[in-house]
Amino acid sequence: MAFEGFPPLISAQLHYLLNHYPHIIKIEQVWSGNKYYPRVLDRFTLVIPYCLDTIKWHVIYNSEYPLTPPDVIFGPEDEDFHPLQVAGSDREQDVKSVKKILSDWSNKDPTKLLGLIQELRDQYMAYQRRRVGEVDDDRLKFEINTILSREGIEMHMSSGAEKPVEVKFAVPLLEININKMVLGCPWRHQQKMYLQVIYPVNRKYTSAPSAPRLKLMSTFDLKALFSVDDVKLPPWMDGMCMAEYLPHLEETLERQVFCRKATFLASSGTFVFLVHFSLPTQFPKQQPALVLQSSQHLNSPGAPIKSNILQDYPWSPRWDAAKMAERIFDFVADESLNFKRQCNEALQH
Repeated sequence: MAFEGFPPLISAQLHYLLNHYPHIIKIEQVWSGNKYYPRVLDRFTLVIPYCLDTIKWHVIYNSEYPLTPPDVIFGPEDEDFHPLQVAGSDREQDVKSVKKILSDWSNKDPTKLLGLIQELRDQYMAYQRRRVGEVDDDRLKFEINTILSREGIEMHMSSGAEKPVEVKFAVPLLEININKMVLGCPWRHQQKMYLQVIYPVNRKYTSAPSAPRLKLMSTFDLKALFSVDDVKLPPWMDGMCMAEYLPHLEETLERQVFCRKATFLASSGTFVFLVHFSLPTQFPKQQPALVLQSSQHLNSPGAPIKSNILQDYPWSPRWDAAKMAERIFDFVADESLNFKRQCNEALQH
């Protein structure tokens, strides 16, 4: 795949970045800085996932000097982020890592841009951790000290003239490979679930601070199989901290069924239709919801005709799996006759 308008070597680096970055990264806009050949594109904005949100960085190549590495311009809210400046002995190695990538730059090596962006993002994550660690808030300091043993946590401090200072945590949940749980998994990126935790910054510690804002989130592809909006979060008890809350949440999630949607092709005589299954989070206490969809009938806008959601059929959570499947099969066999009649009647109106 070539990126139209970009010189071949820049195109190769972009292609490698988009196909090998561990998360979904996007290009928002492209433009040219070449005053002699304005149709030659050499600049673009990357939209990079970070802390369950995105950051935008401008990558500035110079097509007139193709051997030089690109400049990277960070967002206006990150004016204090200087990855090439040493501010303490603990950052010397980080600065050396970036400088080595730039000094070893080769425009013929398609992997170089990926390495640069990954290193800068790692430094940005460390920069945000330092910012949060410097906040004069006893509760936040306690949370950081008790939670950082967990791997993969990202944090971000936001502030502005018209909004209060807040610290946001993105905490990965469940140390399981969700991709391997799905047979024939088509996902190129690793799927994860996260808890977003947002704390307002308070200057003084209170004996009973209010609960933070909590939201369960997941990577994009996982949403098709598991709706995190259906999960009821455990209550945050007075005086609780994240280190206490997270085990309760993960225990709740482990009881859920991840792959809760499936579709089967079925037939009744010459009538061919699809059966869509949706398992509730309380399965098997609650039975699956079914929707039938004709493969032979379209409504006036041209979409396949579907039944209403079907949940009123015989069911007992005490049945074994074979009994449950047998009862669903019998119900679908009977209901398919009614559904076929509805489809034929719909075409006559």
